Amino acid sequence: MDDVAELLDLRGQVALVTGASRGIGRAIAALFHRAGARIALLSRDAAALAVVAQELAAHPDPAATLVVPCDVADAAQVSAAVGQIAATWGRLDILVNNAGLIHAGSLETITPDAWQRVLGANLTGAYLCCRAVAPLMRQQRAGRIINIASITAQTGGVSGGVDYAASKGGLLALTKTLARDLAPDNITVNAIAPGQIATDPALLSAEARRTLTPQIPLGRLGEPREIAYAALFLASPMAAYITGATIDVNGGLLKR
Repeated sequence: MDDVAELLDLRGQVALVTGASRGIGRAIAALFHRAGARIALLSRDAAALAVVAQELAAHPDPAATLVVPCDVADAAQVSAAVGQIAATWGRLDILVNNAGLIHAGSLETITPDAWQRVLGANLTGAYLCCRAVAPLMRQQRAGRIINIASITAQTGGVSGGVDYAASKGGLLALTKTLARDLAPDNITVNAIAPGQIATDPALLSAEARRTLTPQIPLGRLGEPREIAYAALFLASPMAAYITGATIDVNGGLLKR
């Protein structure tokens, strides 16, 4: 029988987490670190990444961390970041595509520039990261790619504009297609679709929270660590036979 502790042990593995400077990405990086993985922290905010790295280094059983300032919508920066990780640790086992922008507004108010910024961060960035890490994972004949999508991709959502919803819908399609294409190399590709998560208050006003919370069957917003728990499961041996799936973590807001 498998040892439960071993199933959640990421020692010896290297994980790249985008958008690791705050919220869900920060929670995932911290949990993977506690599970023993070496963590490459990616974000455009180098100062915030340095704070996260310092927090991780203070853990009683610290794993190595690597701070890599990077705009995931920039192909050259992504290629350089993955090259730096490979040069440092010689491998890359887990990619978490979490970086992204949320943007609200009606169709008429969403400019072409705003559309491109949101699609670039949320969808193009994930594509570029997958494209950059795939050769390493193929060479290893193993890898895990975890895409952080959104309930908005499934329902149209209660927040975020059409640009945000379209980007997250595209991310789910990317997940399914890459799951098919990368499976022969033992690389799994899955998505997590969070519901309303208590991250940055600026993303959801107090009034919106009061209105939304009664609609959630569990009666509360989710916590970033609860998305991290699902990510750790998908990164673990327990999920070895799961690919192309979307894991809903939404408190019952969407039931299917």
